[in-house]
Amino acid sequence: MIIKIYPENPNPRAVQQVVDCLQSGGVIIYPTDTIYGIGCDIYNAKAIERIVQIQGDHKKKASMSFICHDLSQLSNFTTPINNTIFKAMRRALPGPFTFILNASNVVPKIIHGSKKTVGIRVPDNNIIREIVRVNGNPILSSSVKDDDDVIEYTTDPELIHEAYGDLVDIVIDGGYGDNVPSTVVDCTSGEIEVIREGKGDLDLLFG
Repeated sequence: MIIKIYPENPNPRAVQQVVDCLQSGGVIIYPTDTIYGIGCDIYNAKAIERIVQIQGDHKKKASMSFICHDLSQLSNFTTPINNTIFKAMRRALPGPFTFILNASNVVPKIIHGSKKTVGIRVPDNNIIREIVRVNGNPILSSSVKDDDDVIEYTTDPELIHEAYGDLVDIVIDGGYGDNVPSTVVDCTSGEIEVIREGKGDLDLLFG
């Protein structure tokens, strides 16, 4: 199923339809401020396993990222962060950054992995943030990519639906996506370390 949702004013009925799908264990593909993502409710282990199978077993070897609605929500899922990191996150989010932080005990092990770290995203995209807000729980974040990493079709939700429609429950058409990934910032040591430069202004991280 493909559902059109406009980012300027996400339709509440469409948002609720997606949330109902998530809460019944569904897997969705959704727009972000970078590459389209594939995800599910972070507390549904069976749905997470579906995503691992869709994306490949290499996902099991790494901690996964998830999307929060805002900064206030993420405090439940991470150990305390220092003021420098919090200020950087407040400047950079919502935006195209993934912050790797130390996971709290409420993060499911299947997500934080053996390292007990987790990537946190708050995308500058009203559609997915509204879905997360209504859902009440964060949503797993894994980028949709093709085998060749030539991502032309993964910017077009109609083509994404053609490729993934049989594997997921809902594809959200939120307009054309980007093909530049988020910038990944490791903050687990208490310092800010850019480990992958993608979309986003690095000056926001350092004031």
